[in-house]
Amino acid sequence: MPVQHRSIAAYLEHVISRDGIGVGDRLSQTFDLTFDLSVFDLFAAWGAGATLVVPGQADLMAPTRFVARERITHRFSVPSVISLARRLRGLTPGSMPTLRWSLFCGEPLTMAQATAWRAAAPGSVLENLYGPTELTLSCTQYRLPNDPARLPPASGTVPIGELCPGLEQLVVDGEGRPADEGELCVRGVQRFPGYLDPADNGGRFLRYEAGDARADFSGSPGQPDARLWYRTGDRVRRGEGGLIHLGRLDHQVKVRGYRLELGEVESELRAHPRVGDAIALALPGPGGDTQLVAVCTGQGIDPADVLAALRARLPEYMIPSALTVLADLPLNANGKVDRQALRDTLATTTTHAR
Repeated sequence: MPVQHRSIAAYLEHVISRDGIGVGDRLSQTFDLTFDLSVFDLFAAWGAGATLVVPGQADLMAPTRFVARERITHRFSVPSVISLARRLRGLTPGSMPTLRWSLFCGEPLTMAQATAWRAAAPGSVLENLYGPTELTLSCTQYRLPNDPARLPPASGTVPIGELCPGLEQLVVDGEGRPADEGELCVRGVQRFPGYLDPADNGGRFLRYEAGDARADFSGSPGQPDARLWYRTGDRVRRGEGGLIHLGRLDHQVKVRGYRLELGEVESELRAHPRVGDAIALALPGPGGDTQLVAVCTGQGIDPADVLAALRARLPEYMIPSALTVLADLPLNANGKVDRQALRDTLATTTTHAR
C-alpha cells in the first residue's frame, strides 16, 4: 500500500519532538525492515542526528542486557518482548538506567507488562502507541503517568490514548452513528491515499455528513477526498485515558448464538492477578459448533479459579469452555503473538475444562 512522503514527514516531525530525540541519543533498531514500525527506528534516528544501534540475534532475546551495554536512550518494540524478558528472568529492577524513552506498539500492552518494564527502567517515559500501516505507523499515543494513583481504572491493557496532531477521529456503532464505543475511523495528514488495487478500497472508507455514515471512495485517482474517514477495523471505547482498544472487529465471533468480542474476554482474563497475558480463540467444537477457549501465561495458576473469577464478571456465554496455561505465548516473525501457532498448539495440548 502507498504511504505518502507528506504523511511520513508529519509523523516524524511529531515523534522526534515528542520523544525528545536529538544528537547524542541512541535508538535501538528492533524491527525487521518488512515491518512498518522499522521506519520509526531508522528515520527518527537519522532525522534527529541520533545514533541507530542494531542488535544481534542474541540481543533480541536479552533486551535489558543490550540496552545497558549499548547505553540505549530510546527503545521501541512490541510488548511481547516484555513477557519474553520476564520469562527468562532478565527484567530485574533498575537494570536499564540509561533508558529515557520506552515505546511499545503492534499489539495490546498489558498493565502487568508496563509495570514490570517500568521497574526495570525507572527513569524512562513509557508510552503505548497504536496505529495501522494505513495511518502511517502509529496514530495515537498514551503516556503512562508516574503516579500510580493517576492510572486509569484497570482494564487489563493500557489505553491507546489520544490521536497525533493533524488527525481527527470518529467512533461509530454498527449502524454508522457516532458512539462512545464502536469502530474507530480516522482522517488527516497521516491517512494513506488508498490501496494499490482499487477493489481493496471498497468498504474501507466512510463519508459522514448530517449524522449519516456511508461507504465512499470518491476523489481523484490515487487521492481520495480528504474528508473521507478510514475505517480501522478496531473497536474502541472512550475512557479517562483517551481511547481504550477493545479488539478487532474481525475478532468478533458467535458462540451459542451470542456475538462476542474476543478482546473483551482477553481483557478480563488479564485482570486476574496471577495471569500475565491471555488470548481467546474460537475453535470448532466436537459437534461442529464453535467453542470459546483461552490460553494464558502466569505462575501458580489454577485454571478452575481463573474461570470462576471470570464467571463473576462476565455472562456465561463469554466464559471459555477450556483454559490452557502455557509458559509463554508463541510469537511470529514480527514479535507479535502468533494466533495460528496457538491454534496448532491447542490441537495437541491438554486443556483444562471449566
